[in-house]
Amino acid sequence: MNLRFITKNYAVSPQIMPNDIERIAKDGFAGIVCLRPDGEEPGQPSAAELGVAAEKAGLQFALIPVRSGTTPDSHSVNAMRRALLEMSGVDGTGKVLGYCRSGKRAADIFELAQGAREEAAAPTQSYDVVILGGGAAGIATAASLLKRRSDLTIAIVEPSGDHYYQPGWTLVGGGVFSQEQTRRSEVTLIPKEANWIREAVVSFAPESNGVTLSNGAKLHYRALVVALGIKLDWAAIPGLAETLGKNGVTSNYRYDLAPYTWKLVQELQHGTAIFTQPPMPIKCAGAPQKAVYLSCDAWRRRGVDKDIAVEFDVAGPSLFGVAAFVPALMNYIRRYKVDLELKSKLVAVDGPKGIATFERVREGGTETVERKFEMLHVVPPQVAPDVVRESKLAGKDGFVTVDPATLRHVTYDNIFALGDVAGTSNAKTAAAARKQAPVVAHNVVATLAHRAPNAEYDGYGGCPLTVERGKIVLAEFGYGGKLMPSLPKWLLNGEKPTRLAWFLKEKVMPALYWYAMLKGREIMVKPKYKTGG
Repeated sequence: MNLRFITKNYAVSPQIMPNDIERIAKDGFAGIVCLRPDGEEPGQPSAAELGVAAEKAGLQFALIPVRSGTTPDSHSVNAMRRALLEMSGVDGTGKVLGYCRSGKRAADIFELAQGAREEAAAPTQSYDVVILGGGAAGIATAASLLKRRSDLTIAIVEPSGDHYYQPGWTLVGGGVFSQEQTRRSEVTLIPKEANWIREAVVSFAPESNGVTLSNGAKLHYRALVVALGIKLDWAAIPGLAETLGKNGVTSNYRYDLAPYTWKLVQELQHGTAIFTQPPMPIKCAGAPQKAVYLSCDAWRRRGVDKDIAVEFDVAGPSLFGVAAFVPALMNYIRRYKVDLELKSKLVAVDGPKGIATFERVREGGTETVERKFEMLHVVPPQVAPDVVRESKLAGKDGFVTVDPATLRHVTYDNIFALGDVAGTSNAKTAAAARKQAPVVAHNVVATLAHRAPNAEYDGYGGCPLTVERGKIVLAEFGYGGKLMPSLPKWLLNGEKPTRLAWFLKEKVMPALYWYAMLKGREIMVKPKYKTGG
């Protein structure tokens, strides 16, 4: 091979052969980019053949065919920029090899991709739509927008290189999913037509249609979509942050801690296990009790449940906010002999001593109670992100103030919000964001065309309450607690535990998330309109 390094982390080469792959891997390369179409000359190995060899050697492989004698188009340049981002890793140090017939196309497209990257980091840029947040809500909205208007210029602002399927973390903590099943690379999910800006937003200027990023760059927009999620406030409970992941203290609300939950469940033989739920709002209000049920079911199956005292401390006045689902859930509270403590809020944790302190509201006033534990599963208080809470977009609760139907800001007509950051009364779940994304996409397109937004969100939220391994109470409801089942009751009664709901949770919903929601395929979530649409 005749390698030529353009930078210390990018080299170009003439046509490589399958027997070169092992050496490329030994030389420390992380990935290979093929810039050559198949069949340019006799004896040329196919990209598929080389891709298989690269995969066997542990290398990433990308095919971006550029015809000889032509200038790479914008789609090819954008694909190259994305491949470099993905292959070079979070710290940007992974080595990448690009090849073609002579190496020239591999060098040319690299220079163009670097120029595109520099343009993306320019001090001021303008887009039709700027989307803040590359989580479920942000990517789904971008994909739905591009389905409607493929010519839109869209920027997605997201600092993280990883994307997580957070609804799966409960099942990781219950020993059903592996940790890695819930994580994918962000660059593989963001629509190819959108520009990914890997920074964080630090301030808003809604009067001038602008936002400022952490690198000092300013973005100008015609429409802004805020999908920044919710902040998990671990520091709000004294002693919690420093003991997470040890001393028997865990949480399914973090990717790195969910496996520790399952480890504790497997190892616990006797003692006290305490589960907590903070005041609303929180993301997926059913997740705290899912951890209770899955843990209890695992102990029951192992035959150690009689030696483990289980306590569930809920800061609110009821087990679940929609009364129709409470009877089925209470059956499991009784079945597992859970000590249910309502109006009981965790206020401090002493991990080394194994003591959790609660404030409990009783008829005579508030009392402070210390509880000894062997296992403590904590769900932290949750608030709007700091940058939103301190901005002009926020209401009194700190979340973005929007019309609950159109999801448009009540003051700024070209700003929309969805997902956990929106100041709406619906359940903060991925299912809600899946329903909201097409509504926002339709209304953004209408706004750009100077039409009134007429797509409406009905408050739908889905919460699959995992009550045992193999059965789920599928709670689906909208604004005001109105029941909104997706399937007929004769097929799936959401008010009772069913195996069909478990199948949907384990098999269907992850696929729906990765391959429909994030791709703009609006299965069973087509928007409803005020007048026609």
